[in-house]
Amino acid sequence: MLDYGRLCGVKLHIFCFAVIFFIVIFSVSFIFNLSLHSVAFETERNLQVLDTYEPRQPLKAISRTELLPATEEGNTEAYREDHGHLVSPLNVSAEERIAWFKKNLSEFKILYSTRFTRQFDARVREFFGHKCRVRIRFFMTWISPAWSFEHREFLAMESLFKANPHGCLVILSRTLDSVAGNRILKPLLNLGFKAMAVSPDLPFLLENTPAKSWLDDLKSGNKDPGEIPLAQNLSNLIRLAVLYKYGGVYMDTDFIVLKDFSGLRNSIGAQSTDESGNWTRLNNAALVFDRKHPLLYMFLEEFASTFNGNRWGHNGPYLVSRVVKRAATTQKFKFTVLPPMAFYPVSWTKIAGFFSRPPDRKLSNWVEAKLHQLNRATYGVHLWNSHSSRVEIEEGSMVDRLIWEHCIICNPMYRS
Repeated sequence: MLDYGRLCGVKLHIFCFAVIFFIVIFSVSFIFNLSLHSVAFETERNLQVLDTYEPRQPLKAISRTELLPATEEGNTEAYREDHGHLVSPLNVSAEERIAWFKKNLSEFKILYSTRFTRQFDARVREFFGHKCRVRIRFFMTWISPAWSFEHREFLAMESLFKANPHGCLVILSRTLDSVAGNRILKPLLNLGFKAMAVSPDLPFLLENTPAKSWLDDLKSGNKDPGEIPLAQNLSNLIRLAVLYKYGGVYMDTDFIVLKDFSGLRNSIGAQSTDESGNWTRLNNAALVFDRKHPLLYMFLEEFASTFNGNRWGHNGPYLVSRVVKRAATTQKFKFTVLPPMAFYPVSWTKIAGFFSRPPDRKLSNWVEAKLHQLNRATYGVHLWNSHSSRVEIEEGSMVDRLIWEHCIICNPMYRS
């Protein structure tokens, strides 16, 4: 016979198990949905945070179509353009290098005008004409991918506007002239500072200058580009050409700017001097010149006539040194050679020391005295990025102190 008591007990256990199972499933589902809402909220909050400057974020994840500015045609890949792989082969003859260059010439898009780059002059004049009529004109160049414009490059802009809040900055760059580049500039634009990235039109910039023939020879395969990456020498050339066309201040992107530039005119900085105080080498990392200044014309002339792509610095610091040395004895136009303290208060051989925390009281006192000297006599500290980009900025170091005294947004990532 059936034991109804036992049967009812079994049914009760089954029912209880089903109820418990249902409660567990419901709880897990509720918690999972709650987590999703939490993640969505955090994602939205983090996206708002990323709207501030975070250049190390993976810009490559942005879609191609999103990166194309509404006014731009034919520049869809410019933001990720990288001339780093376009380096002439080493240990080959000049003829072999020229053959390689001619084969890869179409990859050097910066050498050519497009319908978009032909807007360069109109865009620059509109920017200066309507927004920056009585402001100092600053220029920088960036011939690298947009994603590689990181914290220290942003610091150069930040410190520039901290010392020159009424200045206007134009960055000549195909890669930053994009939605990705605009996101990098946005924190400064939101604060009311005037900055713009614009794709340079190299043929236009070199028109009616001695360097036009150099460009024509290069594109026709009659000029050896040399072993040094061409982008480096193009940066040397573009800074001269843009100052010749418009006048203003050119600065590399590895400066911490300390002072107002409004008192400077037709000036170049000495990198080193001898025991008597006479300059021994100049540098082109910072240039301040009026439009069509004769010395700029001589720089362009020297670039075209003595170009050597195999010797580092030949078309940059050594070029301006050669020309100024000649001009000082043969020309009567006015210009000023500023002492090293103006832009190069520390040499590239000693720059790493500026990144180190002082280990004792004696060196701490030296840092304090040096900071006082820099803030009084230096327009900008050149960080020699090619030698210091991988050096960690230690808390309390000279560079660390300069950053926090001359930043605006003051991103903690500057120490990384």
